[in-house]
Amino acid sequence: MYEPIRTKSVHAMADPGDFPHRSREEELDIQLAGHLAALLAVTDELRGLSPDGGLDVAAEQLSAQVARLRGGPAPVRAAVVTAIHEPHLSALHQRAHALAGRALVVAASRADTEVAILAARRMDAHAAASTPLAAAAA
Repeated sequence: MYEPIRTKSVHAMADPGDFPHRSREEELDIQLAGHLAALLAVTDELRGLSPDGGLDVAAEQLSAQVARLRGGPAPVRAAVVTAIHEPHLSALHQRAHALAGRALVVAASRADTEVAILAARRMDAHAAASTPLAAAAA
């Protein structure tokens, strides 16, 4: 009734040694570096909109951690934005808070205390920065 299958399954033909595999730690490093790089981009945008010494220090710390996790040079930094718009600042702080939260979760799962502390501090700073803006808009 049915014609028999004449070729092997693609799963049976694949040789596990044909492609590189990464360890869980390497995958977590890649994921954490991505979250920190995204947080760095938002931090650079915030620095352009409202210059602050705390943001400058945070950007340097984030850049150093991304370079360490990637095992290479410092990441490319975002260009400075010129327009100032309060709701935009609030949204950026909320986005930065969420990104720092994601970084904190990954840092905790890979037991990177230094990055976990940095991410927690950034969460606190962005939560505090977005609260006055939200209260002033109401």
